[in-house]
This record gives sequence, structure tokens and C-alpha cells, in this order.
Amino acid sequence: MTEPTARHWILGFADRVTAAEPQLTAYDQAAGDGDFGTNITGAVALVRTELAALPETAPASDVLTTTATVFLDRVGGTSGPLFGLLFQALSRAVGDTLTPAALTEGTAEGLAAIQRVGEAQVGDKTLVDALSPAVDALRSLAPDTGVDKAFEAAAAAAVDGARSTRDIRARRGRASYVGDHAVGVPDPGAVTIGLLFGASEVD
Repeated sequence: MTEPTARHWILGFADRVTAAEPQLTAYDQAAGDGDFGTNITGAVALVRTELAALPETAPASDVLTTTATVFLDRVGGTSGPLFGLLFQALSRAVGDTLTPAALTEGTAEGLAAIQRVGEAQVGDKTLVDALSPAVDALRSLAPDTGVDKAFEAAAAAAVDGARSTRDIRARRGRASYVGDHAVGVPDPGAVTIGLLFGASEVD
């Protein structure tokens, strides 16, 4: 595994988010204040710019630290800091390369950090509903699982978790303010976690 794996992962995430922006915006218009798609798309555009300036020889941890810094320092709304915490945890877990073990450790630590800050649990209709199953899937992998299969397992679990948010009445986040109006709409943050791990599905 070499450094471009981390770079390609994040740039692929940027591609998927950009393609999904209209649908993410529509979800947030129904369940929030409507700015999620714009904020997350703006974030990945900034990440692209910062990664383009990063040397090709930079270790995987630098790729993820750069991504975390953009989300933590330059992205508005509540989603920026939460995704920033996840990327920050991932950056601490990896060294020169992104391995399944590092992905598992970083994702788990990111989930813990997000829950400490936001206090969300599975069933609250937030990105935790997708991230927690992804952590469970990663932890259940066989020791010899390759990084591609690790991403596939995390993505499948995250997509299932995101889909489960459709029928949940939100207890956290802006969607909690609109009550039953958000029932039937998946949480855009949860959907984006699926996109992060490589899922092409938005809904």
C-alpha cells in the first residue's frame, strides 16, 4: 500500500460528493436548513486545492491531516467540525500508508470523538447511524483482509445505516426541529459517510 491510496481515496470522495450535491441538498432542504450540499461540496473543493499543493511523496497521514484541517477550520455548519474530527482521528491512526488496521482504528476513534462532541447515538438520525455500522464492519474483518475489501465492507454497512435513517424521527441535529416532516428522508450526513467509504449509492 502506498501513499496515493490515501490521496485517491479522498479525491474519490470529493468526486462522489460533488456528483451527489443536488440530492444531498434536497435531503437537507427537507430535513434541515438546506445548506449541507453546498457546504460539503465547498469543503471537498478546498481539499482538492490543498492536496494539489501537497507533495506526491507526502505520507498518508499528511493527506488526512490536510483534509481534517480544511473541514475543521474552513467549513461552515455543523458538518464541517464533525467530519473534521473523523479525518483528524484517521490522520493520527495512519503513518506512511493506509492499512485496514489503521482504517479501523481511525474510524473507531473518529466515531468516539464525534459522539463525545455531539452526544448522538444510533437511532438519532445523524451521521452516527452510518458511521457506527461502518466501524462494526471494519472490526469484524478477518486479519488478512485487503484494504479494498475493508472499504467495501465499511461502505456497505454505512449505506445500510444511512438508509435506516429514512424512517427515523430525528432526535439530534437540525432535523429534530422539524419533527415528522423529516420522516421519509435519509439524513444527508449519514449518506455522506457512505460516500466517504466508496459507495456510489446516494439513496
